Amino acid sequence: MFPGYESDFLRTDPEFIERFDNFAFDEVVNAEGAGGGDLDGRTRFLGILAALAGCQGIDEFRALLPAALNFGVTPAEAKEIVYQAVAYLGIGRAFPFLKAANEVLEARGVELPLEGQATTTMDTRLAGGIEAQVAAMGEGMRDFWKAGEGDAAHINVWLADNCFGDWYTRGGLALSEREMVAFCLLAAQGGCEPQLASHAAANMRLGNDRAFLVKVVSQLVPYLGYPRCLNALRCVDEAAAARGE
Repeated sequence: MFPGYESDFLRTDPEFIERFDNFAFDEVVNAEGAGGGDLDGRTRFLGILAALAGCQGIDEFRALLPAALNFGVTPAEAKEIVYQAVAYLGIGRAFPFLKAANEVLEARGVELPLEGQATTTMDTRLAGGIEAQVAAMGEGMRDFWKAGEGDAAHINVWLADNCFGDWYTRGGLALSEREMVAFCLLAAQGGCEPQLASHAAANMRLGNDRAFLVKVVSQLVPYLGYPRCLNALRCVDEAAAARGE
């Protein structure tokens, strides 16, 4: 992850760093059933970066982004995680991660801005967002943007044209990877369990089955702690049961 790097915690907190590093970078990564054997490093780090944004772990995000790049996450993929996070965190919480990503990438000699990834225009974003919603969540979402009532009807439109149309339609990440990112962003926040269960089901619809999601959550335990990861596993099981899996 960090060739040639020696943490200062070895000096200040040697007992802590021995146990944490052993757990996070050995036991969790290599444990049978936790994804170490068949969850590739790139996928693992896509989930970790999204989870760190979701839990507001800015210092650890900044520290681990170079490691993620070393494990095959591209600059475009890293930036797409942060862009998509705006829909789930709001700009107030996502802004520091955009700055951190830019600083890390430029320090590595990456020229910004990166190649554009937009596939919709301001005129086509609603139609594109509807198709992305349907692909992720099923045909029942096709008219969801029109299903709002009263003075909150516009929120459903925004979910289609902004959340999905502006972000899910972009290149850089496959739709199934974007759903995994959304799942990790929601799991990391806590208090989003209804949406988390819905996105667990969307993941399964796109091929990220229960076993895959369990492995992803397992890899997040060192970064999110047990309560939020156990809540995420409960949502995965609820979604799997509802789908008859």
